[in-house]
This record gives sequence, structure tokens and C-alpha cells, in this order.
Amino acid sequence: MNVVYASNDHYARHLGVSLYSLFDHNRDFDEIRVYLLSMGFSGQTREGLLEIGKMFGREITIIELGDLKQRFPYEVDTGGFDLSIMARLFVGEVLPDTAQRVLYLDCDTVVLSSLKQLWETELGSNMVGAVMEPTIYPAIKEEIGILKAAPYFNSGVLLIDMKRWRLRQAQRMLLDFYASRGGALFAGDQDTINGALMGQIKPLSPRYNFFTNYRYFRYSHLTRLSPVYGIITKEEFEEARTNPVIVHYMGDERPWKAGNFNHYRKAYEHYLALTPWADTPKEKGSRIYMMIYHLMNYATFLCPPFRDYVSRRFGMQVINSRKNR
Repeated sequence: MNVVYASNDHYARHLGVSLYSLFDHNRDFDEIRVYLLSMGFSGQTREGLLEIGKMFGREITIIELGDLKQRFPYEVDTGGFDLSIMARLFVGEVLPDTAQRVLYLDCDTVVLSSLKQLWETELGSNMVGAVMEPTIYPAIKEEIGILKAAPYFNSGVLLIDMKRWRLRQAQRMLLDFYASRGGALFAGDQDTINGALMGQIKPLSPRYNFFTNYRYFRYSHLTRLSPVYGIITKEEFEEARTNPVIVHYMGDERPWKAGNFNHYRKAYEHYLALTPWADTPKEKGSRIYMMIYHLMNYATFLCPPFRDYVSRRFGMQVINSRKNR
């Protein structure tokens, strides 16, 4: 199995957590080759990550990408997101030709069970497999040319057929699409992948990329927001909620923030304690906000229209403010 991450020093401890959980729950794989796309890893970060590989006798290759801005033939604006999110667009160029299928994972994921079924998933004629994100704002879909009835996918977990990726020149498609939107989109990499690879992405079970804030969403609410999400059954969604294979710490209630109430935080804390970053303190200064956010999560379950109102009222303000910068 070939696994890819992209990070810089700022996200190194989260990468270490995800990496440890990956190895721990996939001991039955004969081979796991991990490629770390680095944006300036320090020597200490490199040592820490390679140490995790040695614990499990696994091969880790660090590929230094340097300044990502130099890889774009135009100016880019990620709207406040770290530029490292764009690294996944270059996998076809920087990974060896021997890697004909790869699993890309975001650093803020934790693996909770074997990835064997995911790894062996047939993609058919599709280039990528990914999990749908039905709560995306309609304005974002409109901006990237996706019909309201079409699926929108999260880019935090991507199963990629690298042979098709290279054959169909996916990198050029992605860069051309991003350029056509002025090198500035709300969710840069994710919007670019959805827009450029439309019709070439296979929906995967939400178990393989369960967004932790979706614990508080009702299935009926998600299918109302995006009817195409109905191809995922209610039983599949409930199984993902109770037994996720990969959890993705989306939303603001993240387990490394002081005062968070994330239901899945213990998984992150367990693996953090086993990494070279075990003594890293939680980020401070957000306890009151964490409490408010958690109450909003419960309000999402009790009264779904409330979450819709908050999203419309404040979410679009964030998007518009980024556009105006």
C-alpha cells in the first residue's frame, strides 16, 4: 500500500499522530510505503517522523517540495489556508512511477481500523475515489461550475489511480482549472479537484473519511441539503458514525485545542502520547469558543434549521471576506 501525506513543521505533530495510527491498525500489510511531501521540514521533524516508521519497520520517504508557489505558473491565493493544502495536486509529478495507486491522507486524520477494504476498492473508469461532503455551500458549487444536484467531495482522503492520473494529465487539468478561477478559490485544492475532475470521482463510504462534526448531523438533514447523498444509505451513515475507519477532524472543534469537547478526541490523544510530540501542550485561548461551538453541534441535531441559519449568516460572510481580500 502506498500512502501520501503533505505537511510542514506546523502540522508535524498531527502528521505524527495520523502516521502512528496508520501503522498500528495495518500491521497485516506486507508493505506500506509512505511518502511525505515536505514543505521545509526541520531536522527535528524529519527525525521524529522517521522514528515512527522505525517503530513499525516501515519505509518512509520524505520528498522535499520547497516553496510551492514556485510550482504554479501564476499567483495563487489560498484565502488564509496554509499553502501546503495544494501539494496533493502535484502527486503525479513527484511520486515514483512505481506508485500506480496511492492513498492520500490529510494530517488531521486518525486511522481506527484496517484500510485493506479501502485499498482494494475498485475505481472502475474513475481517476479518484473520495467521500462526499453534502454540507458544502451551494455558492461554492456554483463558483466551480458544479450543478446543485451533483456531488461535491472532500479531499482529505483520496484513493488515486496514478496510472489514469498521469495518462489523463490530471495535474495540467487541475492547474488549468485553478488558473481559470484566478488562482483563488474558497477551498483551493478541494474546489480545484471537484471542478477539474468532475465526473471522474467515485463516491466512497463515509466510513473512510468521517467528518467528526457529522456526528451531530441527521442523515435526513444531509440528504435534504444534497439529495445525491442518498446513494449512501442511512445504515451506511450510521455505521460510519459509530465505527469510522478514518476520522477527519473537520470543523473548529479540534482535539488539539484546549477546552474542546470533540467526541473522537480520545483517539487523537491516545496516539499523540505515543509519538515524539507526546508533550506538546494544547493550543490555548479558545475555551469559550469551544463551548459555544459544542453547543452549536448539539443544536444541529436538535434543530437542523438552526445550523442552516448559522451557515448562511456567518459561513458566507467568511467566503465573501476571503474573496474581497
